[in-house]
Amino acid sequence: MNEQHFLGWAEQMSTGLAVVDGRLRVEWINPALAELLGLGLRHALGLPLAGLLQDAGVAEQAVRSLAEQRSVQCRDVVLPGTGHGQRVDVALQPLDPGRLLVEVHALAESAPAASPLSATLRGFAHEVKNPLAGLRGAAQLLQRRLDDVDMQALAGMVIAEADRLAALANRLLRHDGAPQLGAVNLHQLLERLSELIQSEASPPRLRHDYDPSLPDMHGDADRLLQVMLNLARNAIEAGATTLTLRSRVEHGVRVGERMFRSALRLDVIDDGPGVPAALRDTLFEPLVSGRADGTGLGLALSREIAHEHGGELRYASRPGETVFSLYLPLPPRAGAAITPAGHAHG
Repeated sequence: MNEQHFLGWAEQMSTGLAVVDGRLRVEWINPALAELLGLGLRHALGLPLAGLLQDAGVAEQAVRSLAEQRSVQCRDVVLPGTGHGQRVDVALQPLDPGRLLVEVHALAESAPAASPLSATLRGFAHEVKNPLAGLRGAAQLLQRRLDDVDMQALAGMVIAEADRLAALANRLLRHDGAPQLGAVNLHQLLERLSELIQSEASPPRLRHDYDPSLPDMHGDADRLLQVMLNLARNAIEAGATTLTLRSRVEHGVRVGERMFRSALRLDVIDDGPGVPAALRDTLFEPLVSGRADGTGLGLALSREIAHEHGGELRYASRPGETVFSLYLPLPPRAGAAITPAGHAHG
């Protein structure tokens, strides 16, 4: 994507962006950053970076970023010019030897103290936003140029996934960190998961075992999909050749410290080698991974999402069969809200 296309696309982004020249003066700014700082677009042009953000430390890091031609992160910067001491993360990235791209991500103003996991996820969310933006832009260009309908659909899937992941990242970084709750048809969610798995380069064999009486639930569909996708991809990366997606309503279930009359259970079952014995007690902890190239964030994030829904993750594993189960409490009133979306096939 050339610079003209990037700047045109960046005008629409909700992330605050600016470009500064070698003297650290603003030569371009997008509406999101101008709005955050309470400045007019024209008024911001030509301002020194230290004056734009009213923070000399960021300007010092910008000099280092230009000199060393590498990205620099400035965490938890206070913007006094916003009137309420808005806290932000600032990323500085060289565009060429003489200019910098400045990204400003607003943080929640009055969030409780972040857990180590939340801090790790926030940093991770910040790092993935740039590649997601590039991925989405490339997929859009491909979608416009391709004549094959199936290939256009695959490009559309890439765009949709990039948007979903960018929304998840934004919720970790910005004020809208709470789940976006609504009615969720879990069988539709599992079918969406199946489409994503089948689009992998070497997809496993998929089996479906759905309870047709499964009711809708109240939750965040994007986050729940992320949980199931993490579980499925972990299984694939561990060497599974067959995945079974199963749904059930289970009665008399203890979830955490509470006993529920009914709970929804979504299972991802794989035929891989099983969870290594050395990891079984710490599997859901952050930065724990059984792979040399693993981040150890997928299961930790999945457990956090399960907890925000009042549920939990469990697993049982032996060589040839590992079952990860997502339990979601079912309110009593939901018992009558039966949907016919479920089916069973192999």
